[in-house]
Order: sequence, then C-alpha cells, then structure tokens
Amino acid sequence: MQHLTVRPAQVSDRDELAAMRALLWPDASIEDHRKEIDAILKGETPGGLPLAFLVAVDERRAPFGFLEVGLRSHADGCSPARPVGFVEGWFVREGARRRGVGRALMRAAEDWARARGCLEMGSDALIDNEAAQRAHDALGFEVVDRCVHYRKAL
Repeated sequence: MQHLTVRPAQVSDRDELAAMRALLWPDASIEDHRKEIDAILKGETPGGLPLAFLVAVDERRAPFGFLEVGLRSHADGCSPARPVGFVEGWFVREGARRRGVGRALMRAAEDWARARGCLEMGSDALIDNEAAQRAHDALGFEVVDRCVHYRKAL
C-alpha cells in the first residue's frame, strides 16, 4: 500500500479508533470504547502495565487500521521469566485488507514490545476465526495451545 504510515494514536484519532474497536468488539458501545481510549491515551491502563494504540494512516491521515499492543506479565506458550508483548486487538478496515496494513501494524507492535525489553509476542484468536488464525500464521506466530473456556454461575 502506498503512503502507509503506522504511528501511535493521537487524541484526534479517538472517534475513528472507537468506531473500529466497535467493529472488532461489538459487545461494547461506542461510548464505552471512547472512555477506554481516553483512559489509555492518558496512560491510565488496566492493571498498570503499558498499553498503546498504533494506527495505520495514509495521505488522508484518517486511521483505517489499528493494533492495540500491551505488556503482560505472562502469556500462554511464552517464557514466564520476563514480560511479553501482547496483541490485545488488531483490526484493518475491509477495503484495506490484504495490502500489507496488518503486517505493518504488527511490525510496529513488535518494535514497541522490543523497546520495552520483550523477547516474545503473544496473541490469541477465537477458535472459529480462521481469517485471524491465517493472518497470525502468515506473520510467523505459532499455535501453542487450543482451549475451550467454561463458566458456571453460582
């Protein structure tokens, strides 16, 4: 993709970022996404570990993809000896997919994690999200576990 830039999100990206997050995670309202974005952009992250939004933009400067990357104290399949970079969310708008945008976002996230001392990246995808699994495979991730999570109300 020509003129692709990946950069940290800015306050001016808030509404577009909230709209994309709502497409990725539709169970939360746009307003809930805005509140989370505002907190994270202020450095108020859940759990206190660093978290960042990276956005993909072109010459029009409006974000059309994002990757939410953070540090975790551990991740399945990764060494517990040090924190790990973790892909919390990754989204590219439909018209920009299969053009290297997701790859550019992931490379920027890997750089972000390396700059914080990480030697590994972790991520996850729902078991029926084959497109996400193929994207992870294409970028060198390896499957470390498959799991079905259960819940029971008491």
